Amino acid sequence: MPKFDYSLNYAELDLRAHPELYRVGVGEQGVLLVQPYKAELLPHWRFATPELARESSEVIHGMFLTYLQAGDFVGADMARKFLQMGFTRARRYANHRGGKKYDGPVPQDRKGQSGAHGRAELPRTPEDPVKAESARIFKAKWDEAEANEQYASLKKAHKAQYG
Repeated sequence: MPKFDYSLNYAELDLRAHPELYRVGVGEQGVLLVQPYKAELLPHWRFATPELARESSEVIHGMFLTYLQAGDFVGADMARKFLQMGFTRARRYANHRGGKKYDGPVPQDRKGQSGAHGRAELPRTPEDPVKAESARIFKAKWDEAEANEQYASLKKAHKAQYG
């Protein structure tokens, strides 16, 4: 699978106007970069409590469906990534009080990219049941998005056309 292209100037790039430049990548790659979708989705993304997670995941999943109705694969994929990120971040906070998973700062050349980058993982704290429930809520909506046949079709077409 082609990797997400971190070399593009996402701050000045409108990927709604240039979907040919978008690469799905792996997991959540680019979720906090790709505009205008980041600006549209981020204000709705919350996972601190199950109530906020439920509201957030429903709004973002609704946006996912709206992007699909418009035939906007990039928007739908970004919404799917925000649902995935809701799950992964809530799980991180469920496993690591304060959300810090790795020891030490992110290396300068790896800012904005996921991963340990050579840092040791900190020991897990006792599971936070509130954050674990938030994670389950987001996981259900993420799974729903992944199972959407129209999404799968648009994803296949995007990859066939653009790589």
